[in-house]
Amino acid sequence: MVDSIIEKISSAYSYPLLIKNLLFTPVVDNPDQEIVYRGDKRYTYTEFRKRICRLANALIKMGVKKGDTVGVMDYDSHRYLECFFAVPMIGAVLHTVNIKLSPTQISYTVNHAEDDFVLLNEDFIPFVEQIRAKLDSVKGYVLLQDDGKDCQTTIPIIGEYEELLAAEADTFDFEDFDENTRATTFYTTGTTGMPKGVYFSHRQLVLHTLGVLVSLGTVESQGRFHQGDVYMPITPMFHVHAWGLPYVATFCGVKQVYPGKYIPNVLLSLIEEEGVTFSHCVPTILHLLMKDASFASRDLSKWKVIIGGSAMQKSLCKVYLAKGADLYSGYGMSETCPILTISHVVETELDEDAELEVRCKTGRPIPLVDLRIIDEEMNDVEDDGGSVGELVVRAPWLTQGYLKDKRNSEVLWHGGYLHTGDVAYRDKKGYINITDRMKDVIKIGGEWMSSLELEDVIGLHPSVAEVAVIGAPDTKWVERPFALVVRKDEVSKKDILKHVQGYTDKGLLTRQALLLQVTFVDEIDKTSVGKINKKVLREKYLA
Repeated sequence: MVDSIIEKISSAYSYPLLIKNLLFTPVVDNPDQEIVYRGDKRYTYTEFRKRICRLANALIKMGVKKGDTVGVMDYDSHRYLECFFAVPMIGAVLHTVNIKLSPTQISYTVNHAEDDFVLLNEDFIPFVEQIRAKLDSVKGYVLLQDDGKDCQTTIPIIGEYEELLAAEADTFDFEDFDENTRATTFYTTGTTGMPKGVYFSHRQLVLHTLGVLVSLGTVESQGRFHQGDVYMPITPMFHVHAWGLPYVATFCGVKQVYPGKYIPNVLLSLIEEEGVTFSHCVPTILHLLMKDASFASRDLSKWKVIIGGSAMQKSLCKVYLAKGADLYSGYGMSETCPILTISHVVETELDEDAELEVRCKTGRPIPLVDLRIIDEEMNDVEDDGGSVGELVVRAPWLTQGYLKDKRNSEVLWHGGYLHTGDVAYRDKKGYINITDRMKDVIKIGGEWMSSLELEDVIGLHPSVAEVAVIGAPDTKWVERPFALVVRKDEVSKKDILKHVQGYTDKGLLTRQALLLQVTFVDEIDKTSVGKINKKVLREKYLA
């Protein structure tokens, strides 16, 4: 049988899925809507589009060509949003540099991505001065400033961002090109070796934007993203395009607020003063906000928040629900662009515990995501809410490999599905729940125990502020659970064990949970994007 390919006359226009079309053909054309930076700078979408054209002209003038790579080292800002569009729209590649990596890792990623130019916030100048001799590919730097003060540095600065834009025309003819052109690159840190580069095309970013918008915009009420929302990311823009939501927000023409540095009091003030209604962040950010002296008096009753990066503990969710916030989980990873699932509460008449359970689950796949849970032979496990396996996935927006790393790319895509490395189950209603990372499962005798489930139970103790559970080597049991606990109030190890026993007595945890060892710590080590760093915890406490 021969495929019936549609015929195309020579004058017909083949509409490419390019990032420029998210800007010039938005769902809602809202030219007078605001984009706000730190509450100080604000301008309209009309000016935003002109600034993107000015930036494109400035990039071309400084020598950026199609296929070149432009790195950005900045906080969450209006400038970063402009780079999300202007850089890929001229056919170049945007490298969102993770500013929280070590000097060695940053120099590696800049060289590996072959950055031709870097847009550099003045706060990071001392850092870059230390490693500049190692940055082989960079031809020049653009200075990003907020105060306009004179800046002394040995770094070869081409010009200051605002001055460069002011000197350029506010129009630009963004031409069409292949929608499969690479648009972005960034690096994901693993447990071994240097960070690995993932990359995404224009087509993938556009389809991810549409898939996320359909998922968030078609639910009846809970967690819905719509034209009347005010959006503020609290996920770094260097991390998986701030989960892709800046593209969604721009495509919808909603008011956007960019907070700069993440300062808890500033974030809470922006939520209230700018009327922010939609955000996303990792649980670490929620803990930081809770510690702020003004938290108790803040009005969060209109705030919807997708929580990702790591599992949301029920105890944390309850605190914010009590303040009227609408928290729910999302899931993805750097390799998946990233959103794969969302955990909306679509059923009515749920009691408080059942609703909390749904909000903290990993969620159901968003449109166009083909998600399976498999055994070691890549056979599907039962969707019975208990049978676990590895979560593998196909979607139009997954990285097609790791940059310049064929061996790890083949491992990632073994069997034609992208392997997440997450252990999960699916229930009868289609909700996925990740029980652990494959490398973090605790192996007790011949059984697997989820470190995440035990963390969730310990986190429900009223005197526990934070908890991380890892597997400690044991001569009898192979491993036993080892909990690192940050105390909120005075509590003993015996109190924690008694609390856990209450759940084993009810059959909600296996009896092996009582092998638990507890150590109290002042803080729990995190990765550069705020996730619990279990690799470091194992090295630090089990050595």
